[in-house]
Amino acid sequence: MSRTPGALAAVALTAAAGLVVSAAPVNAAPKFTPGAAGAGDPYFPDMGNGGYDVAHYDVRLRYSAADKGIAATTRIRATATQHLSSFNLDFLGPLRVHSVTVDGRPAAFRRTGAQELVITPAKGLVKGRTFRVSVAYSGVPQKIEDDALGVSGWVATDDGAVALNQPFGTATWMPVNDTPADKAAYTFALTVPSDLQALSNGDYAGRRTADGRTTWRWRMPQPMASELAMIAIGRYNITSGRTPSRIPNITAIDENLDTAAGQGAGFHKLTSDVTEWGADTFGRYPFGSTGGIVDAIGVGYALETQGRPVYDRKGRPGVNPSSALVAHEIGHQWFGNSVTPAYWRDIWLNEGFATYTEWLHSEQHGGATAQETFDEVYATPATDGLWQVKVADPGRDNIYAHAVYDRGAMTLHMLRKAVGDEKFFALVRAWYAQNRDGNVTTADFVRHAKRYGNPAQLDALFNAWIHTTGKPAL
Repeated sequence: MSRTPGALAAVALTAAAGLVVSAAPVNAAPKFTPGAAGAGDPYFPDMGNGGYDVAHYDVRLRYSAADKGIAATTRIRATATQHLSSFNLDFLGPLRVHSVTVDGRPAAFRRTGAQELVITPAKGLVKGRTFRVSVAYSGVPQKIEDDALGVSGWVATDDGAVALNQPFGTATWMPVNDTPADKAAYTFALTVPSDLQALSNGDYAGRRTADGRTTWRWRMPQPMASELAMIAIGRYNITSGRTPSRIPNITAIDENLDTAAGQGAGFHKLTSDVTEWGADTFGRYPFGSTGGIVDAIGVGYALETQGRPVYDRKGRPGVNPSSALVAHEIGHQWFGNSVTPAYWRDIWLNEGFATYTEWLHSEQHGGATAQETFDEVYATPATDGLWQVKVADPGRDNIYAHAVYDRGAMTLHMLRKAVGDEKFFALVRAWYAQNRDGNVTTADFVRHAKRYGNPAQLDALFNAWIHTTGKPAL
């Protein structure tokens, strides 16, 4: 929380000269300066911005099936963390900005750099003040194709589109402070032709049809990193219900993929079962609803979009995601989504935990034990790339390297062996409980873990498994 300090009249007594020297005038005007064009992440220096903290995004988006374009308004509520003369939002691609207002008054704007929408309000924004921004825009969003990191952003599908945004795709379809360090609440009003459905993160808030179009409303009141925002537009078979502990569960399968008898019910039950198991293992489920979306997207991955993961199953009709994959993506709801790394170099805190969630789920449901899976991975030759990446700082192009996933999980298993099961599961539950809805770093986790074991032993463990390359000795 930022607070505007009261102006103080400072008086210095100069003893040698016997003089009283007055400070600057009590009512001196604040000095307004531009917010930074970047949030300080070394892997993605253009992502995110400085000078403000977002509390809420309200996205009102209308989709046209004729040209796959959108017309949208994004409204943002934020608080200035410095005296702002101007500030930036991340906004990519060919979308045209029609107007910008700040607190209801027209604001000057220009686009510059890799992804900057620079906004200059009619008056400077005083530090600590809450302000509201509205950006109206339209066009046909484009996906990002990165040689190292794959496809992200707004991806057109045969019957609509899916927005999958990790690590930097959100700015392809909405203006945003695109950094995991600035989590916010979201609401969505998505208007589509009435023969389509529109799904998003969080809790279903109703729909209304008029003149051949339906507006679907969704809300995510818990803080969410922008990379985890999601929209899915298409023709789905939707199943709604509740888990045994009464968590709303909404799952959907693209109608062209939902070809096996009982497939929708099976996916819905698997999602429910894994959510309940996760709550028993890690602590209370972080969000107001759970679920999942199976679609034919063509990106080649699943993504842990907050509250409702998305699974790309293009070319695989009639086949649901495996229990291991669902365990991975649902595990992210605790680790990565609720407890979120502040910097991309710490992504092993996402992927290592989610991978170890797979191992634990297998162990507790009649499959391979975590030790058996560890042994299988450890048998990888020392010359393999698995051992050539520094897990806690893999580099921009290696944030999705299998070392981040597998060695991250192996690190947690070695920690479990070092402190014992009772302390390990207490450690993990406390890590979640103490950092829920927040941001963390590797250093935070190491400090936390050392409370449960021998500090020197655990320092050596983390040094061998995440801070250096090479195959650690057992």
